[in-house]
Order: sequence, then structure tokens, then C-alpha cells
Amino acid sequence: MGMNQTPAAERVHISFFGRRNVGKSSVINAVTDQNLAIVSEVKGTTTDPVYKTMELLPLGPVMLIDTPGIDDEGELGALRVKKSYQVLNKTDIALLVVDAAVGKTAEEEALIERFQKKGIPYLLIYNKADLLPEIPTEEEKEIWVSARDRTNIYALKEKIAGLHRPGDASKKIVGEFLRPLDTVVLVIPIDKAAPKGRLILPQQQTIRDILEAGANCLVARDTELKETLEKLSAPPALVITDSQVFAQVAGIVPDEVLLTSFSILFARYKGNLGDAVAGAAALSFLQDHDHVLICEGCTHHRQCNDIGTVKMPGWISAFTGKELEFSFTSGTEFPDDLSSYQLIVHCGGCMLNEREMKYRMQCARDQGVPMTNYGILIAHTQGILKRSVRLFPKIHALLA
Repeated sequence: MGMNQTPAAERVHISFFGRRNVGKSSVINAVTDQNLAIVSEVKGTTTDPVYKTMELLPLGPVMLIDTPGIDDEGELGALRVKKSYQVLNKTDIALLVVDAAVGKTAEEEALIERFQKKGIPYLLIYNKADLLPEIPTEEEKEIWVSARDRTNIYALKEKIAGLHRPGDASKKIVGEFLRPLDTVVLVIPIDKAAPKGRLILPQQQTIRDILEAGANCLVARDTELKETLEKLSAPPALVITDSQVFAQVAGIVPDEVLLTSFSILFARYKGNLGDAVAGAAALSFLQDHDHVLICEGCTHHRQCNDIGTVKMPGWISAFTGKELEFSFTSGTEFPDDLSSYQLIVHCGGCMLNEREMKYRMQCARDQGVPMTNYGILIAHTQGILKRSVRLFPKIHALLA
């Protein structure tokens, strides 16, 4: 992703569903004016969800997702169908492509029920309308098109844009707590997992949010933090740290200065800070042989002393003093059945959109499994959780 592109998690996620050979890929290519999807007469050409970021007018920056056919067959086909259904958890707009000459089938009726149950805005796209003697009268949630002849494609784009339910445009990561010319210090260790020459996404987004508030942003490594603070003529309004050095930073930053972490800020930004703070309390109730699930929203090359697979289990085991079992997931993987876990620890979710993060938290809530995140758990194990959420009075009051 280029530095000036809209992050994938901030884009409107538009997913295309349909049975095999209904012309789903042809519709995608017609809507985007690009050959994004492979068009073939062979059934099941799309075997895994395919993701593409782009600008789609009149909507703007979007993430388009092409999914495998929902009528795929056999053991492998069933796995592909499952992957298609998993895409629903991150879908902001669902587009169901139907063969106009065939009409809706049982698979499509079942998928529409899923759209409705999950509250996802959707549209039925009857493709191959050029094969019909006349186009039927359209209902509110449907449109008849021909990808081959480009019939009604412009109207389809307008209908897609009309389905978008904009979120709160004023929503900020941290900006609402800042005044113009406030100084914010970001503590960023050099992350070996980040490509050389780059900051990781949460750091980029937080810096942008601070600048938009008219505040000043000062970035320092943890190794230079003490000297950096001493050089300031006045204490900063806020210090935001990488979770991995939370304890060291808390020992350096004066208690009267507000302190939090990127992970905590993003838990709030994704709408699950309260549950995540409550979930951290479950650490004190873990018993020997309890099962902990550690989830990351992105996939990256595991390095020595990796935070998710090495540091996090170490911190949890040291804090609880228990012999625990750990499982790990990354990217789009997230178990449907969480009943075997006594605790779920999730990353900040910067690579996941808000819908998917809320879905995961709701799954845990429905199955009675406490769920927290990296930064909150680290703060809890270091005894600084109450201090780290002082920025949010309602959450802070829960820990009083």
C-alpha cells in the first residue's frame, strides 16, 4: 500500500456473491471498468476470496471482494463456500449476482437471509438480462443488468453508492482529546516486523489524526524517551506508546501526564474498548490447562521473539503462574466455535475493518468467552491499566 492510499480497514468493503457461472466476475469487471476478475466458462474459477483496493465512483475508496461460488460441490467446494460466508463478517455492502434466466435458487435465498440477519445492506443483481425478451419491473433491492452489453451498469454503480451507510465522519483515534498546539509524544521502538523505512499503520494513522487536531507530534524511541521529555519546556498533553514497552514508558512518564497505547486507542476506535478492559480481568481466573486463543488481524513473517506467538504467551504465563495451552490465528482466520477457550487476546485490529472487529467481539460475547487485546492485557499485567485508560473517564470509572 502506498503511503498516501486510504488504509484497507478504512475502505467500504463491497463483496460480490453468487453461484458459479452466473457472470459474477463479468459484473465485477463491468462495474470497475477493469479486468479485475478472471472470466471463464469453467465453473469454479474463483477458488478463494480475491481482494482489490480501488476508487469506485461515485462511492470513493473501496475494497472489492470476489468470492467463490456459493453452490460449489464436494469436500473442497464446501471449504470454499465456508470462505465465502466468512467474508460476510467484514462486508459493508453485499452484492448477490443472479442468473436472470434462472432466477433465485435455494442457495441464494439462504444467503439473502444471512444478509438480513447480519444487517448488511444488499442488492440483487440479475445478470444476463440481454437473454430475456424483456426486463421485468425492478423491486427496491434488485437491478437487471447485462455485463456483456454493459446494460444498466451506470445505474448499478449509483445503486451501490446508495447502499452505503456512512459512519461517523467526526470519529477520531485521539484527536477529540487534543487542543490546538498540544504536544503529543509517540513512543515507537524500531519494529523489526515493519519494512525498513516505514512506520506501521496504527502509528501512521495516529500521527495523521494528531496533525488534523492542530496538535504537535513528537516521535521518540523508548531508549531516548527520558532525555526527550527533559528537553521539553512543558510536559506533553499525552504520551502514546507501543504496547511492547509499556512498562518501561510508564516508569519514565510522570504520573500526572496522560499515558495510553496505540492498541488501546484502536480498541476504542473499533468500538470494543469497554469489553476488552472487562475481558482482561479474566486473567486472574485462569487455571492450569486452560486454553487461550491469541489472534492477529494481519499475516506477517514471524520473527524471533514475535509478540503474538512468543512474548504474549510468556507474559500471560508469568502473570498467572499457570500451565496454559495457547492457540494462534492470523488474518481472516477466526474460529466459529470458541467454547474450548477461556480467554481470547486480540491484536489492535488495525488491518480489520470495524464490522469485522465487532463481529469477533460479538462472537466471544455470545459464547461467554472473555476477550481483550494486546495493549490492554499488557497494561493489566504491569498494573498500569487504570492509568492507561485515564484518558477515557467512563472506562476509567469502571476500574475505580
